[in-house]
Amino acid sequence: MRIYQLDITQNLPIGIDEAWDFFSNPKNLAEITPNDLDFNILMGADEKMFQGQIIHYKLKPLLSIPVRWTTEICHVEHKKYFVDQQLFGPYALWHHKHFFKEIDGGIQMRDLLHYAMPLGVVGRAMNSIFIAKKVKSIFDYRFKVLEERFGKM
Repeated sequence: MRIYQLDITQNLPIGIDEAWDFFSNPKNLAEITPNDLDFNILMGADEKMFQGQIIHYKLKPLLSIPVRWTTEICHVEHKKYFVDQQLFGPYALWHHKHFFKEIDGGIQMRDLLHYAMPLGVVGRAMNSIFIAKKVKSIFDYRFKVLEERFGKM
């Protein structure tokens, strides 16, 4: 299985409390997800994030085909980081770490994503042709929305 990595850092002019309040609320994920994914949280986002939380989603990542996705918040260190990983969904592996660090004038937020495609060589080809670009475009969208919401540094 080939594992791919995406590593994105963004500085935002907000305090750690505001950042943590926003990012630890699973309902805010819809706000930073592109509209074309038709992203909906089905269950599990009624509480602030906690270790062991299971969240069920439905989205249309490709060709408007609905996909169900279940993630678990598997690690949380308050105001420092949290990790979500796919339990069921379109990837063979999805492990997403979110780091938060106070810096002069705001916070530094880092997303470190590791993912793998199912279907062996077919999945690797799909990743090369369009999945890697789609995943990157989702994080680019998030970057833009977060700058619009919180400001640029």
